[in-house]
This record gives sequence, structure tokens and C-alpha cells, in this order.
Amino acid sequence: MNLGIPEMIFIFVLALIIFGPKKMPEIGRQIGRALAEFKRASSEFRSQIETEIRQMEVETNVPSYISEPVAPPENAIAAGAAASAEAVNSEVPTPEVIPPVKGPDA
Repeated sequence: MNLGIPEMIFIFVLALIIFGPKKMPEIGRQIGRALAEFKRASSEFRSQIETEIRQMEVETNVPSYISEPVAPPENAIAAGAAASAEAVNSEVPTPEVIPPVKGPDA
């Protein structure tokens, strides 16, 4: 809501006409009390939520690292893919390490 000075003056004059000059201070106090109560309730609600979140973090004790992946169950499709990948890797020959050739100076 973008209320400028002219709009605020219009609302004030309209309220003055509707409620009269005797009721305006009382209405202003009631609005002020309602706003203060709303602020207090919202800050209390916010602090209660933050307290609950902190308490849940302490209770769960969640680790900050990522764990290693778990092997899939035996009957799952992913288990078959993992087994076939292991079979392919086991069929690949590992290269032999050839020692360096020593010359006559060695």
C-alpha cells in the first residue's frame, strides 16, 4: 500500500467525520494497543519456532558429512547393473609392470 500525504489526510478527515473529535483519541489508542499486541505475539511466535528448531537440531545430531553410497538390494534392478559392472571390470586385464632396462653402465 503506497499511501501518500494526500491519501492519509483524506482518511483522517473521513474518520473525523464518521467518529467525531471525541472518539478519535480513543480509537488511536486502541489501534496502537492492537499493533503492539500483534508485534509482541509475532516476536514470541518467532522465538518459539527458533527454539524448537534448535532443539530438533540438537536431538537429531545430524552429521555434517555425506555418507558413502549403500549397495542396492540383491533383487533390485540396480543390483544387476552393479554386478554386471563388476564382471566387466574383472574381465579387463591389468597391465604388467615391466622393469626398466639397465644399460651396461649400471
